[in-house]
Amino acid sequence: MILAYIIVFTLIGSVGSLVSSYFLLLKQKITESFSNMLISFAAGALISTAFLDLFPEALEVANGANIFIPALLGFLSFFIAERYIRLFHYHHGHGEKPSTLLVLVGDGIHNFVDGVTIAIAFLTSVPLGITTSIAVATHEIPQEIADMGVLLANGLSRTRATVFNFLSAMTALLGALIAFTSATLIENYLYFFLAIAAGHFIYIAASDLIPEIHENGATKNKYMTILLFFSGIIVVYIFTTLFEG
Repeated sequence: MILAYIIVFTLIGSVGSLVSSYFLLLKQKITESFSNMLISFAAGALISTAFLDLFPEALEVANGANIFIPALLGFLSFFIAERYIRLFHYHHGHGEKPSTLLVLVGDGIHNFVDGVTIAIAFLTSVPLGITTSIAVATHEIPQEIADMGVLLANGLSRTRATVFNFLSAMTALLGALIAFTSATLIENYLYFFLAIAAGHFIYIAASDLIPEIHENGATKNKYMTILLFFSGIIVVYIFTTLFEG
């Protein structure tokens, strides 16, 4: 049953990412507005999932182990990846345009990590898995929209860009399945991976999404971005509270 949850919710994120990329086939203003709003919501959802779900669950199964060292490792690993390898994330519209290969490889690696995170969350509890999947999906959709835009700008046809983007998104399922099949090896270290996932979420929100909110929401819709940011926090809080009850 847990495997079914993992597959379904990982596929929902992958298919959702594919569907979202079709927003580029509509008016550009609609795409930008939708992406900017979702970034605000995603930032709040990621932050609250880290602090309200992942950290508490990690503490519960840690048996006294220090969860903050792996959380720091998770944060630092993504900092190093972005700063030196530059595969996991890149800021669209800033600096050089990423190559097609960089986009596909970087997005594939990031999706793989997301899949592992979702599987680890479901191995801990179904409610945590669902909350984590929602947080992952909300930040992946605007990312995939941006990826689609870069692929089109690099000369790929809409069909090829969509297929490549979908295949890259499906690496999330690969990561989830590998994590599930390795469950017996990692079950005693769930706290470690949950804390790493929390550090991962905090880094994405603080380094990538929140700066984007400040930049895009500085002159227009500033109140809407704040409202959506706190909405992401409140939705996760309500969800976790309902399941705890």
